[in-house]
Amino acid sequence: MSSFQLNLNPLKEPLGFIKVLEWIASIFAFATCGGFKGKTEIQVACHTNKSSDNKTITAAFGYPFRLNEASFQTPEGVNVCDVDWKSHVLIGDYSSSAQFYVTFAVFVFLYCVAALLLYVGYTNLYRDSRKLPMVDFVVTLVATFLWLVSTSAWAKALTDIKMATGRNIVQELLPCKQPGVICHFVSVTSMGSLNVSVIFGFLNMILWGGNAWFVYKETSLHSPSNTSASHSQGGIPPPTGI
Repeated sequence: MSSFQLNLNPLKEPLGFIKVLEWIASIFAFATCGGFKGKTEIQVACHTNKSSDNKTITAAFGYPFRLNEASFQTPEGVNVCDVDWKSHVLIGDYSSSAQFYVTFAVFVFLYCVAALLLYVGYTNLYRDSRKLPMVDFVVTLVATFLWLVSTSAWAKALTDIKMATGRNIVQELLPCKQPGVICHFVSVTSMGSLNVSVIFGFLNMILWGGNAWFVYKETSLHSPSNTSASHSQGGIPPPTGI
């Protein structure tokens, strides 16, 4: 077992430099999605009597986007059109896609930390081992595929969330269909950060897919004959990427 020896040279090579980019991109991926909080507002007018008073009701939602648990709230407990608005919620549960995306991004973040520690602290151990580069290569391929799956699922869920919290609310709320109750959609919190999370998801997929080549060059699959010869002679195989 090699002792820890700090060597920053691998960070100057594509293998280490791209790993740093992957580490940073994973942070933006789970932070922009997991930290989101928003609300949607509709304006309700009651025409059951001579006077019509407009009131704004809101439904707050956020990660993990269980919209079916986000109930509407009236301002300071005011009775709006004699309707119990707390019993009415948004439509949809998108927690599975959101949590899968964020959880995977967190695991990627942790793996990048461990990989960078191996690159810069145990460079010789990584170069001399036949198993570590192979494990790194397999993880890279799997991570590329999972970034594609998780980001695609989250992008589809985000589209549905926008639909469920947008203007379609007025058409879905039962109280808005009652005589004398008129509802108008007011606004919904901007979901720009969620759009950014999708962008970073696909960016991560590109980074991991591109880095697969540089990780592959470290494995015995790239030059098995040279690697076998160096091991049989008791020498250390020449570095190919770091």
